[in-house]
Amino acid sequence: MNPIAWLPLLFFLFLMGIALQAQWLIFFSMTIVVVFGMVHYWTTHALDHVHYRRSFRYRRGFPGEESPVSIEISNQKALPLSWLKTEDPWSLQIAPTDEALLAPSPIEGEGWLVNVANLRWFAKVRRQFSMRFGKRGVYYVGETRLSSGDLFGLSQIERTIPNREYLTVFPALLPFEMLELQAEDPFGEARTRNTLFEDPTQFAGIRPYRPEDGFRRIHWAATARSGELQTKMLQPVSAHTLAVCLNLSTSEQFWLGYSSPLLEKLISVAATLCYYGVQHRYSVGLYANGCLANSDQPFRIQPGETQQHLAHLLEALAGITPYIPQPFEAFLTDSLPQIPYGTTLLIITGILPESLVETLMRLRTIRRRILLYKIGSPPQVNIPGIRAIHVP
Repeated sequence: MNPIAWLPLLFFLFLMGIALQAQWLIFFSMTIVVVFGMVHYWTTHALDHVHYRRSFRYRRGFPGEESPVSIEISNQKALPLSWLKTEDPWSLQIAPTDEALLAPSPIEGEGWLVNVANLRWFAKVRRQFSMRFGKRGVYYVGETRLSSGDLFGLSQIERTIPNREYLTVFPALLPFEMLELQAEDPFGEARTRNTLFEDPTQFAGIRPYRPEDGFRRIHWAATARSGELQTKMLQPVSAHTLAVCLNLSTSEQFWLGYSSPLLEKLISVAATLCYYGVQHRYSVGLYANGCLANSDQPFRIQPGETQQHLAHLLEALAGITPYIPQPFEAFLTDSLPQIPYGTTLLIITGILPESLVETLMRLRTIRRRILLYKIGSPPQVNIPGIRAIHVP
């Protein structure tokens, strides 16, 4: 209801009261004008200095975990609010444990977190509940819609607060026994503290000669150019670095669609291997031919070994979408120059076409350590020189 639209009629009644000398008509029109003036002022300034704040103890979690949430609404002005209604879009995958707190929403997979309160001047209210993390993904809550009005219920005002926030549900971690890895050496050869073996066929550079260098290590061509003895530097056989290469294609014709159960299993296995890799003090990198949310390019995360880096890896896996812009074979070949030499390549895939087998055989000639982790139905292919683990 718009009180201003009634002013011409009320002015007409006021003139009629003067012309007819009807005091009750003059009093009635003046009273309504005062009431409508109060309604207009109240409605216009009802949402001024009204603050809405959410507080999450944890914004990231694994499926099934719970986190306390606190919502605080405050009215920082002298004008009281007879009623205030707040509405928050809320994903069902991060819904409150009390399902009755969410009202239905026309958007699939969402609900409305509704709070109704009356606030006196310079007052605040606080609501607390527990939130449960559900399916893997990155979800948002907000933007909050506020609505209030006057004491008489004649009009109301609405305002939207741009306070969208994102919450992350990590992929589920699997028990170590399900991965069928060796507990004492899960990813093959590891770096020792005292000795670092070198591959004599892989040349890395030259340096000045030292007395402990062998005669066969001398680089004669560089010695002739510089006039001083130079020694060959060779690449290490293997480093304590792990590159998790994830193939998100669930069929050879990746443009035809995907299998959601197999995709989630691939992501969970990759998350578990990243977790156990960091726990075993590996420097772990992640390379996947899928895309993150709001992106159209595959991503590459360089190796790291800190807990913050592990959280970064899990966040990336949480935000992966099934969109595949590039076949895994081409993606793996393009990513190879960015992977440090000596890194153990951990290939995780649900399919094993001939093109991927040929690519792995070519990589075997230039990369010593390759571990193939095959998930899904047979057939299981044995590739010479490559350790393979198959989980049906």
